[in-house]
Amino acid sequence: MAATKERPIAIYYEHPDWYRPLFAELDRRGTPYVKVHAARHRFDPTAEVPYSLVFNRMSPSAWLRGNGHAIFYTLQYLQHLKTLGVRVVNGYDAFVTETSKAYQLSLIHNLGLPAPAARVVNHAEEVPAAADGLRFPIIVKPNIGGSGAGIRRFNTPQQLAEAAKNGGFDFGIDHTGIVQEFIPQQDGRIVRVEVLGGCYLYAIRIYTPGDSFNLCPADVCQTVGGEELVRAACPVDAPRNQLKVEGYTPPAQQIMDVERIMQAAGIEVGGIEYFVDERDAKLYYYDVNALSNFVADAPRVVGFDPFVRLVDYLEQEAS
Repeated sequence: MAATKERPIAIYYEHPDWYRPLFAELDRRGTPYVKVHAARHRFDPTAEVPYSLVFNRMSPSAWLRGNGHAIFYTLQYLQHLKTLGVRVVNGYDAFVTETSKAYQLSLIHNLGLPAPAARVVNHAEEVPAAADGLRFPIIVKPNIGGSGAGIRRFNTPQQLAEAAKNGGFDFGIDHTGIVQEFIPQQDGRIVRVEVLGGCYLYAIRIYTPGDSFNLCPADVCQTVGGEELVRAACPVDAPRNQLKVEGYTPPAQQIMDVERIMQAAGIEVGGIEYFVDERDAKLYYYDVNALSNFVADAPRVVGFDPFVRLVDYLEQEAS
């Protein structure tokens, strides 16, 4: 049965701006859907769920907007939906992956794929020892991240030891930190590969100034040719950054690797980022993202509107 007014598609979300293009496409088609805000929510464990499909768009960066309480709550809600057999796009398994950089690293390693060397810690005093054997510079970041929050770079062991002594780390809301080698990017760029239904959708190359950890593709301001991009999924007062982007088709091996990671993670709609180390030309997968924000002005950058294909997918899965 397709989505109806009685059993609409539910868009479970938290960020106030990122989903405007999705809502606009659903409205354009007249697809029955409801907006379900994760920050103010409740459910009855004994009641029937009134949705044909739930699309989970909860963000792990919600703690930056005062909605960190909704992250752990969402795990309970998604487990409830899983138990009932409700169709969820990016369900419980995907959100577990999204909310643990430690698990992402284990997942990539267990698939036999390369990721930056890293250690996981639960106390600041463990950080210097965890960095032993890693190449400097290193970064220390929260296990539950989002938008580059809490990431700090250290160029020497002395800098790291001083920060550990003075409490200079932010491990975030689960008090778990990642100590990881910082990889200088070849040509100052990363590749982000997007999937839909777990299969390759498109890829982009993002060119960074080298000191930014917030690489949300919806925030990218310009093409590599200097054309200004329309950032429809950004806040209206979002500052402009130095990120530039171009459409890109990765080698077949990288596409297959990304699809393997997403299948293992249970992520149907998401993006994976990788880069090449400028020191030794080795490739590393480093970020698994179930909260995929499509690139700004996608028709100009990649040649089509991914929100059209996303709604096609949601309608198909709801039927």
